Amino acid sequence: MNSDFSPEAFGLAWQRFMEIVSAATPPAVPPEPALLDRLIGFLQAEPTSLIIIREMMLERDLPNLQVAMEHYLQGPERSAELVGYKVEHDQPGLGLSTILVRRTWQVVTEGPVQYRAVELAGGERLQCMDRGLFLLNDGGYRLVIGVKINEYFEQGVQVEVLCLDRERGEAFMVELRRLMRAHDVYRGQVISLGGGRTGEEIRFHALPQVARDEIILPAHVLATLERSTLGFDAQAGRLRSAGRHLKRGLLFHGPPGTGKTLSIMYLASQQHGRTVILLTGRQQGLIVQSCRLARLLAPSLVVLEDVDLVAQDRNLPESHAGALLFDLLNEMDGLADDVDVLFILSSNRPDLLEPALVARPGRIDQAIEFPLPDAEGRRRLLTLYGRGLNVRAEDLEDMVQRTTGTSPAFIRELLRKAALLAAEETPGSSETVALSDAHLRGALRAIVEEGGELTKRLLGVAPGALEDG
Repeated sequence: MNSDFSPEAFGLAWQRFMEIVSAATPPAVPPEPALLDRLIGFLQAEPTSLIIIREMMLERDLPNLQVAMEHYLQGPERSAELVGYKVEHDQPGLGLSTILVRRTWQVVTEGPVQYRAVELAGGERLQCMDRGLFLLNDGGYRLVIGVKINEYFEQGVQVEVLCLDRERGEAFMVELRRLMRAHDVYRGQVISLGGGRTGEEIRFHALPQVARDEIILPAHVLATLERSTLGFDAQAGRLRSAGRHLKRGLLFHGPPGTGKTLSIMYLASQQHGRTVILLTGRQQGLIVQSCRLARLLAPSLVVLEDVDLVAQDRNLPESHAGALLFDLLNEMDGLADDVDVLFILSSNRPDLLEPALVARPGRIDQAIEFPLPDAEGRRRLLTLYGRGLNVRAEDLEDMVQRTTGTSPAFIRELLRKAALLAAEETPGSSETVALSDAHLRGALRAIVEEGGELTKRLLGVAPGALEDG
């Protein structure tokens, strides 16, 4: 060890080293002005005197929030400037409280306002702010509204109000919520839940328009359908005034292919303004969430097809009734009587259904059987599904008799198969496909012989029917 290297010598050497480093380091670039300064200047108040009101919304409410803000700003003497921000060290849950604290290691500065496109009904897309601030001037009173999507921990849309007066901030949130309900983008649409990070993303659907003359049912069945649905709609106000409950449940049952789904589409298209919520396939696991949505968007229609998949009789051998059955029972019971929610459940096997669902008043109020069509019904079906074809058959009555015991779905497939046979005889022809008796009989034979018993069951053919077809 060198005895000449004393603490004093080390200190002098270190001081010289720092002088050299300082001389070689370029001057620091002045930081961008913090967003805090902008907010203080806008509100004309110090951070310690400000109040933050925070509320979490579901991510699917983002378009409703955007629409509500647009309507809010249409009010008299209201205007807003949009400001984006960027964070040097971003973190989950960052919000206005972070912006209000000046830290040397995390400066929040102005940046671009961030948007995301949300798909609405009919393929329309709405650009929604998912990170930014509204510097709101409401008739001279100033508020800052922060919007941010949280993707971790507490997921959803984080909405914050920065203001001087708590009552004014709370009044703003009340009005915002009212506008979100009044202009809800999901109300009156055909929707289902599923997908997304939370599993509760709303999807829009477009049901085909079904005309009344496409519903081939016995007159008394069609009258019951319309009275139980459209009739309630027409008299809803008077029934509510008379203290009659509006929530109700219908069970559509009958063999496959008898028109249950088609009738649901027809009724949905006629109930203008009623939100239709579909529960099929994977959505059946979202019964609670879908019913909650039905309450919010009432008047609404909840459609649960093949209900026997989730609501089997618990006393049957090998019954797989479980939590979904109890969810369904609880939700149907939990709706207030004055909530206008209509349940339509369908089943090909009503004999398998849990009695607590179908036999208790207040859950299922009307069971409607969809029978196989009689001779008049089959005659009308042959005409209906022959539209667009040049039907030259001379003996349709023969086909009416041959199709005894078949369903509308079978007759529709019969006409489709007959059209294919006729088209194959005249390949490349631009003329309308012409059907003869031979084409219809050939199509009937092909379905029975090629498809076998499985096809007949799938198309709702009665046992023993078509044995001589």
